[in-house]
Amino acid sequence: MQHDAMNMVRSGLRARIDALAAQGGTIALPNICEQIDRIRHDAHAYGLEPVAQIASTLETALARHGLGPVILSYLDIMRDAVECDDTSAEASTAFLAALSLRIGH
Repeated sequence: MQHDAMNMVRSGLRARIDALAAQGGTIALPNICEQIDRIRHDAHAYGLEPVAQIASTLETALARHGLGPVILSYLDIMRDAVECDDTSAEASTAFLAALSLRIGH
């Protein structure tokens, strides 16, 4: 039962991430910030810390640089983190390192 509930949470997060990615550059900055904040909050509430960490990092990037094509890289890594069963601090570090490599920082 608990496994099914977590699958539903992951499925919902994945759908929200996919919806943001599908909107590409047509979404307004305040709207994407609100959606990312909700994803971060929900991921944290369900113990999906790697997802919450990536969302937090994306929120910071949006605040500093606004919208841009690099957002899709964040969303791709966030989607990967949703699929991962490892929710440890080490997994968060690995996903953030992968993101850093992908965006060139």
